[in-house]
Formats: sequence, structure tokens, C-alpha cells
Amino acid sequence: MTRGGSLITPEQRQRLRGLAVPVASFLGRLGLTPNALSVIGFIGTCAAAFAAASQAWLVAGVLVLAFGIFDSFDGALARATGRASRFGAFLDSTLDRTGENLVLAGIVVGALAGGYPVGAALAALAMAFGSIVTYTRAKAESLGLHGEVGFAPRPERLVIVAVGLILTGVLGGTWGAAQTVTWPEQWLATFDGSWALFVSLGLIVVLSAATVVQRIVHVHRQTEGDSNT
Repeated sequence: MTRGGSLITPEQRQRLRGLAVPVASFLGRLGLTPNALSVIGFIGTCAAAFAAASQAWLVAGVLVLAFGIFDSFDGALARATGRASRFGAFLDSTLDRTGENLVLAGIVVGALAGGYPVGAALAALAMAFGSIVTYTRAKAESLGLHGEVGFAPRPERLVIVAVGLILTGVLGGTWGAAQTVTWPEQWLATFDGSWALFVSLGLIVVLSAATVVQRIVHVHRQTEGDSNT
């Protein structure tokens, strides 16, 4: 575990960003701008959300993973070409958060259509807690404080949900969750993909809630000298 409680150290994040530079530079030579890459990544995430809503779980997971990786290229290109801008940072952050929520909304729709209301509820909770995680960092930074700590920032959440979606698809979707059968058939039915969706979304909910607490504590420590804390 890292000092800030994250699953990945800042050094590891920096190395991963370095790996994106050659690909980002190639895309830049094709005439693509950092903002264009942000928009392309968002469109890909929208496709993932549509796939999840259609219960194409494997396709959704692959798209989330692929365009999650693609999302690193816009920042890498901006830094490599000196084209970083405040608007670009704003656009990238806005599209990232919108895309993540759309994917979770797609899972809500897909889970309900597949007769798995528990999965839909967990996806809704993951959306709520993920939004709060994002808000706590933004609010801390608006106050001139550091807020980027915790188990589950956005990249970690995307990896978890992508793996869960892929496993759900590989294991046949959530068909077992919709069956009305008695034991032992019901027990056997639980070995479809619904358990993978349950574990991944449940993990996001728990880690996101823990991250919110971590950020509250982190900000409180930075403001211990304030009169109202």
C-alpha cells in the first residue's frame, strides 16, 4: 500500500504515463490534437455504455479497458507537444467523469434487463460513490488543498469494472440471476457471470466509500490549524 493509500504508487503512475508518450506522439503526427483524443475516447466509452445496456458484457469490458488506456494519450500528447491548456484539462476531466457514469448507467440498464436487480443497485451505488470521490478531490483543490489520495481513484475503478464486465461476458452473462428454480439448480445458476458483476461492483462501492473517508481525513489533517476544524 502506498503512502496515500492508493493501490498504485506515484512512481508507477509516472512510468505508465511514460509508456503512453510514443503512441501519443504518433497520433499527434497523424494530425490529432489532445482535445480530439479526449473526444474520441469519450465516444468509445459511450459505445461501452451502450454495449453494457445491451448486455454485451464482454464487448463492454473490452471497450472500457481499451478506451481507459486510450484516455492516457491526450494528456501525454499535450505534455509532449507543449499544447496543454486549462480548457483541455477541463474538457478531459468532464468527459472522463461523464463517460464513467454512462458506463455504470449502462450496467444498471443491462442488469435490470437481465433480471439482476442486485447488480443494477450496486452499479447505481458505484456511480454515486464514484462521483463523491471525484467531488472530494475537486473541492479540496478548489480550496488550495491536496486531495488526491485513496484506494479507488478513477483509473483503478475503470480497471475493476472492466475486469468484472469481461468475466461476466466470458461466464455467459447474468442469465442465472433471472431464473426461478429450486436448490440445487439455483446454487448451480449462481456460477454464471452475475457473481463477477457482483464482486467487481461491490468492490468499487467499498473502495470508493473508503476513499471518500480517506480524503476527508487527509483534508482535515491539512486544515488542523483552522479555527473551525
